Amino acid sequence: MIAEEWRELGASVAALSNRDGGPLARTVKLVLDPLVLRPALHPHLGGAVVAGEHVGELRALIAAAGPALAAAAAWFGVLKQARRRARITGGNPQDSYFQRCYELAVTKGPPGPDADRVADAVVAEIRDAGGEVTVERLRAHVTDPATGAELAALLAAAWTARTPPRGPAPDPEAVLAALTDQEVFDRLVAAGAGTAAAAGLESPGVARDLGLTGQDVPAQPALGHRATKRAMPMPFDRSVFERLFAAFTSARHRERMPAVPALVRDEISRCAQPWQLAEERGRLAMAAGRAASSALDPAEPVTAPAQLRMRRRWQREPYVQRALRMPASDAGVTEVRQAYLRRLWSRLHGRELRAEDVGQLRDLLDGALRSVILDQRDRVKAALAAGTA
Repeated sequence: MIAEEWRELGASVAALSNRDGGPLARTVKLVLDPLVLRPALHPHLGGAVVAGEHVGELRALIAAAGPALAAAAAWFGVLKQARRRARITGGNPQDSYFQRCYELAVTKGPPGPDADRVADAVVAEIRDAGGEVTVERLRAHVTDPATGAELAALLAAAWTARTPPRGPAPDPEAVLAALTDQEVFDRLVAAGAGTAAAAGLESPGVARDLGLTGQDVPAQPALGHRATKRAMPMPFDRSVFERLFAAFTSARHRERMPAVPALVRDEISRCAQPWQLAEERGRLAMAAGRAASSALDPAEPVTAPAQLRMRRRWQREPYVQRALRMPASDAGVTEVRQAYLRRLWSRLHGRELRAEDVGQLRDLLDGALRSVILDQRDRVKAALAAGTA
């Protein structure tokens, strides 16, 4: 329905549209959902399938936003020209500019005589918000002949010096209890339970079965100098460059990170540690996520409150169940658990880069689950649009 109504807007929104004339995935994610349909105010429009009585409202909201969407599309072209003038190559312009384009459309209307001046200022503001940490500076640092050789040596030394975690594996019930009991969490952190839980990751097939690597045993990552979010490897298979690229292409996140040289050295150290994380709290969070994620398998008996809560959260989403019933589904239970752990690892890794505390562990795991649920919603929406669901 969204695609049908979108096509009614015609060529004026071509810059925000895909080859079939429907909205780009980023248009839906960054503009339509949060700024036009606004499911926080209209929760009945936020599901994968909109009830018949609400279809008219959905169509009306998109149609009413048509002039602003057309102006946003025009502004996107102007901002891309300003980006080229500024010789900016890092990051995805859709991620960087879509929401600002809609903001300009609402506040200023279509681009006017001063559009180039406004666009230059907006592009400079977004660029400067990232401070000293940019993809260009990162790439220049790792490809510089002098620093590149030094960093490669540091990476090899860090992996040579690795020692397997020692001590007994933590009690799974205690790890699950840490999700709801801060005292238990603090005690397990002090005991190094998260590190101990990583002991088996070097055994053949273990990390692969968790969805953290495509290899039988995790291998030393490359230093790297290229990355794309569209084809990001599994967490343990990412190069040092890819790990940092994935975490700081958002200007809002870059503001809280150290300068590039320190960032790269820290990442080299981090990738050689248990769970390929530097902080014990993050490692325990991975252990807790691993234990809790058994709740995503309906065949697994679960009794811990954290597992029961996760299962209820997962099973009450109708589009999740529809995605799992779709023909040729590639989101079976194993794949879903793996996707969940990858999402959790990425969140923990990003927090370490920004020097943020793990915070409320349950909220962190809920956030990772929410991301996987949204993935399933997007699969259903795409299948419905293509007529294959």
